Amino acid sequence: MFLSDLPSWFLLATILPIGACVGSFLNVVIYRLPKGMSLASPPSTCPACSARIRATDNIPVIGWLALRGKARCCQTPISPRYPLVELAGLLLAWALYTFRYAPIAETLPLGPACFQFWIEYGLIAALFAAAAIDMEYMILPDSITLGGALLGLATAYWRTDISLVQSAIGGASGFIVIWLPFIWGYKKLRGFEGMGLGDAKLLLLAGTFFGLSGVFFTLFAGALQGTLVTGILLLTQGKIEEPQAVTEEREELRQAIEDAEGQEKAELQALLDADPLGVAPEEFTGGTRVAFGPFLCLALIEFTIFYEPIHLAIEMWLLGGGL
Repeated sequence: MFLSDLPSWFLLATILPIGACVGSFLNVVIYRLPKGMSLASPPSTCPACSARIRATDNIPVIGWLALRGKARCCQTPISPRYPLVELAGLLLAWALYTFRYAPIAETLPLGPACFQFWIEYGLIAALFAAAAIDMEYMILPDSITLGGALLGLATAYWRTDISLVQSAIGGASGFIVIWLPFIWGYKKLRGFEGMGLGDAKLLLLAGTFFGLSGVFFTLFAGALQGTLVTGILLLTQGKIEEPQAVTEEREELRQAIEDAEGQEKAELQALLDADPLGVAPEEFTGGTRVAFGPFLCLALIEFTIFYEPIHLAIEMWLLGGGL
């Protein structure tokens, strides 16, 4: 039995609601993970008054619309970010099926296709969360980057597009291509890192899932899109402000250093000195600090959804002597 034996309407009717629910969970991940909070407990509560949120009010998108964007418990406005992230979860599931799986459904055995779809959708959802967290906090959580890399390695044997050896080589290459020139080498030359270690771990993830072609596309498409967006923002705004959460965390740590004494003060100062974000951007980048992770995540999401044409184009380019 092949994937094409099931009608598209049935598959979408199954996939899309799950995608919306995943989007709802992504709201939890984006809010709690960078704060070090548990993703499982406590249950969903109102950020304003801490009242427990009803299950019916938690229905993706519909709950927000029914409440007219205000909490039932205290009438505090609910950010439209929540339904937008839920819609994003739904749309990403639709895009993955429509552009990645539907065109080759006749060639895909049903069981392996379903397995690979949910693995790749899990990857896309995690990348979306990582991009959102990096934009707000300028960190890429290890639980997503390294956890995703382990998932890529663990599932390589059961995925038809890449072998375990290709997964391992791709992951190692992805990490080294960022770490060697942009972290180790840049620090030797300039005294600080040109990119964060989280970016190297993200390329490690790209390599374990899709091998060298995934690393190649993620790095160069991410760099191209990041350059374009950064250039446009600089032309229209003059500078790019660092996220408020980063500024507040740095100031809190500096205040803690001032209030501390002795060994504690030295330990906190060492922590600040070791943090790439411990120095305000004005002090070494002309007032501009841009997170590269979201652009890498975007490129890897694009590669996953449009895998067939992009992978084929890269192979043809390489065979045609592009190197």
